[in-house]
Amino acid sequence: MSRKKARQEPESLELPLCGVDSHAHLDLEDFDEDRESILARAMACGVSHIINVFLGPDAFERNKGLFDNHPQVSFLLGVHPNDADKLTEEALGRMREHLKLYPRIKGVGEIGLDYYWERVDHDVQKQAFIRQLDLAREFSLPVIIHSRDANEDCVAILEEQGFKGYPVLWHCFGAGLELAKTLVDNGWHISVPGPVSFRKTDDLQAAVARIPFDRLLIETDCPYLAPEPWRGKRNHPALVGFTARRIAQIKGRPLEDLWQITGDNARRFFGL
Repeated sequence: MSRKKARQEPESLELPLCGVDSHAHLDLEDFDEDRESILARAMACGVSHIINVFLGPDAFERNKGLFDNHPQVSFLLGVHPNDADKLTEEALGRMREHLKLYPRIKGVGEIGLDYYWERVDHDVQKQAFIRQLDLAREFSLPVIIHSRDANEDCVAILEEQGFKGYPVLWHCFGAGLELAKTLVDNGWHISVPGPVSFRKTDDLQAAVARIPFDRLLIETDCPYLAPEPWRGKRNHPALVGFTARRIAQIKGRPLEDLWQITGDNARRFFGL
């Protein structure tokens, strides 16, 4: 009887404590059973900082206290395009108050457009996107973009609203070289998730090879999109080292260098 080969554990990468997971959803119920140990393991695996994304003011008010004892976790706040119909004046007002009161909120996001699920009318999504862009500009905060099957419209809105050269981070980048070039030309940053480690992602890997080092961040988007060798399992911040390893291979740099560079980029981008 054959045995399955054991998956490599992230501790074996022996990474220094300077990496950043630029996009995580650790407040979701997927982590209710072991959130504390997940946070501890991330630090043991070299993740010095985690950016946790709260999907709207309800989630922020309900769950922000989960991280009271974890100063290494900073926050994003935004209404996801699949919830764009919930961005009422009241919700926008609550978001504005939270941005005033909580310096741990380092950006507005994830916001943008999602044409994959078709849950919310496109015009409603666009209006919610623009209103939150205005909010980010009001507070001089970075913008973190969610774009699924909507890249052309997302880029057009950002350009039309005057966000060329503004601190914009394209979250969960999964496209090819053409989009990467547009984002870089507009002065924006790109965050690469676990699928860069998958087979048959040639277009994504070709784009990553060409993204300038100073525009590159890495993320888990946990609990989703775990990298190889943990594909199909629950993702968590300790695993972001495997994403960094694959990017380092693609770009021909030592893993430790890539880890430091992407961590430094995240610290500068979010003002950590």
